[in-house]
Amino acid sequence: MRRLALVGDYHPEVIAHQAIPRALELAWNNLGADLAWDWIGTDAITDAPRQLAGHAGVWCVPASPYKNMNGALAAIRFARETKRPFLGTCGGFQHALIEFARNVIGVNAADHAETNPAAADLVVTPLACSLVGQQGEISFTAGSQLDAIFQGQRAREGYHCNYGPNTAYRARFESAGLRFTGFDAENQIRALELPRHPFFIGTLFQPERSALENRCHPLIEAFVQQLSGP
Repeated sequence: MRRLALVGDYHPEVIAHQAIPRALELAWNNLGADLAWDWIGTDAITDAPRQLAGHAGVWCVPASPYKNMNGALAAIRFARETKRPFLGTCGGFQHALIEFARNVIGVNAADHAETNPAAADLVVTPLACSLVGQQGEISFTAGSQLDAIFQGQRAREGYHCNYGPNTAYRARFESAGLRFTGFDAENQIRALELPRHPFFIGTLFQPERSALENRCHPLIEAFVQQLSGP
């Protein structure tokens, strides 16, 4: 049986945390996969390579700020460097940007405006308009992994966030190999992927919310399929 690490600070009142187990169940039922998962608090992560070695992949889940940002970043780095399937939704997407900035493009002090608004290198900044409780249409870059997952179609997705990528850093991210491949109707970045990684995807939207309507989401199904392995 493959095990998935759900990295984040679980709270039963967080809608995304309610939805994630059901979203995984729907995906594994569709695929006939054999999957289990463990919720791992960010404050419990002190040695990610050792603690996550028995997990086939990492999902960095919503509901940030996290108790321990460094724990979340260490889990993301572990998944990126070991080529384990990674999914980051909402806060997970935001922290994937910070991890990549710090450890790949050399912005050592990269930070998040929600937790450290006075930081010099804010790669995650407030959105022009809050997306808490909002829905919107997303289009995906032709030829991208996300475009293949969504079969060339647009998607309508739900959000619960106030922060997103600082576009001042976009060129540096892209020159280092990160691709922004999901965009809203105003061409604002809503998803990323790392092409040199088998499955490293982050979304500002929350695909897990589809499970609340008993719908299996194509992105989560693709993630579970990757976790299942050959």
